[in-house]
Amino acid sequence: MPSLHALANPARFLKIARPLTPVLWWLGVALVLVGCWAGLTRTPADYLQGESVRIMYVHVPAAWLGMGGWTGIALSSIVFLVWRHPLAQVAARAIAVPGATFAALCLVTGAIWGRPTWGTWWQWDGRLTSMLLLLFVYLGYIALANADRDRGGDGRIPALYGIAGTVLLPIIRYSVVWWNTLHQGASIGLTRSSIDSAILWPLPFTVAGFSLMFAAIVLMRMRALLAHAKAEARMRRKAAT
Repeated sequence: MPSLHALANPARFLKIARPLTPVLWWLGVALVLVGCWAGLTRTPADYLQGESVRIMYVHVPAAWLGMGGWTGIALSSIVFLVWRHPLAQVAARAIAVPGATFAALCLVTGAIWGRPTWGTWWQWDGRLTSMLLLLFVYLGYIALANADRDRGGDGRIPALYGIAGTVLLPIIRYSVVWWNTLHQGASIGLTRSSIDSAILWPLPFTVAGFSLMFAAIVLMRMRALLAHAKAEARMRRKAAT
């Protein structure tokens, strides 16, 4: 088993990432399809929310990955700042776009869920507003990372921004506890859930499936960023000769 330090070598990383990417992607697609099929056809409607509860099978994984993606950016940024591993910087930049996509998907599915449940598409609720802010922070990171790359920066400013953005994560997590919020409280915990098991059981399939797809997308983007950097370095060498 190669160490994390060994994986920081781009050649070793690519040797593992190339075959692993399609495996993660197609396994994730299979799990998502199974989870969505089961959630749509093998579970009862909720006694309060009716059929709209079924959007949970997409909404919950999207929320999880929207927040988890920023956690990945922050951890990668710390590794980059402390150990100066270039792959950590590449990983942070690769995570940003899929993380922002899932944060946006969380907001869209939440709005679809909220319309029949709350009678409105949007409410300036603590959970909703903080999740929207996270999407804006993602977009800010993407713009900052691109600008830093274009001007030949060393990556420290996007890394610091990636760490600073983690302040939103506990706000999102505990907003339903700290404020009188329209959004329901935490329904799923590590040891128990307030959702009936007859409705809940397909959710692990979609959470696992979307997580594997997220990982595959990150690996694909890392490979693309490394290929782009390699091509740029080759062009610079040719221009210098």
